[in-house]
Amino acid sequence: MTSLNNRRTLSSTRESITHKFSINGHEGYLTLGLFDDGSVGEIFIKMAKEGSTLSGLIQGFCRAFSLCLQFGLPTSEACKRFEGMRFDPMGPTSNPDIPDCSSILDYVSKYLQSSAVTSLQADSEPFAAHESSTPAFSGAV
Repeated sequence: MTSLNNRRTLSSTRESITHKFSINGHEGYLTLGLFDDGSVGEIFIKMAKEGSTLSGLIQGFCRAFSLCLQFGLPTSEACKRFEGMRFDPMGPTSNPDIPDCSSILDYVSKYLQSSAVTSLQADSEPFAAHESSTPAFSGAV
């Protein structure tokens, strides 16, 4: 079990990337908060037209996903857990690199693994330098 001491925190003032997207006509914004080394440390998703239920679930997902990243789960591993999930909105997207998706979470997973984001992390310091010798996560999340 991981203690809270192993959580990597973001700077009070930090760089971020905001990406506008559309899934089957439903517009949204994905904001990625970055650690000082350029790796993703938090995510926020805002859909232009959403009900309170979807909004609450998406915000809960963002908090949980962000905490996983801050406790050391690699972005690629986190994305594997959510890629391919199916629920509306789904269908064609506005991103030519991700022409189709099966849900908002599927789109976010694919975007986080895209060249736009992975190029940021290619030169970044690996999180392992900040971790203890005990892995923060093992097995399925």
